Amino acid sequence: MKTIEPAPVKAAISHEVLEQIDVRVGTIVTVEDIPKSKKLVKLIVDFGDHRRSILAGLKQERDDPKELELRQALFVVNLEPRQMMGETSEGMLFDIGFADGIVPVLAVPEKHVPNGARTC
Repeated sequence: MKTIEPAPVKAAISHEVLEQIDVRVGTIVTVEDIPKSKKLVKLIVDFGDHRRSILAGLKQERDDPKELELRQALFVVNLEPRQMMGETSEGMLFDIGFADGIVPVLAVPEKHVPNGARTC
């Protein structure tokens, strides 16, 4: 396992700011290739009462991004939609490691929970 020098802790934020971030559990239903992109795939994610399209830079991180299908993970769902490579992303996948230069892993619940469950 690669060791890292932990980055300094970011500036403190208020609880009010933290409460504005909507993090929810979703199940990755499908992983679709975006042929024009070297990094991005499109995840169709089930949040219980609706599904969203979320783009994630997984192509260079995994031999087969489709291995994530039917896995639960954590997502930020209240980001403004963002256009990338002609596709719209309606949220952000939480993964751990990219910022520190290690192969990212998903942030996942320790056991199955209902889709749409919130973190705080």
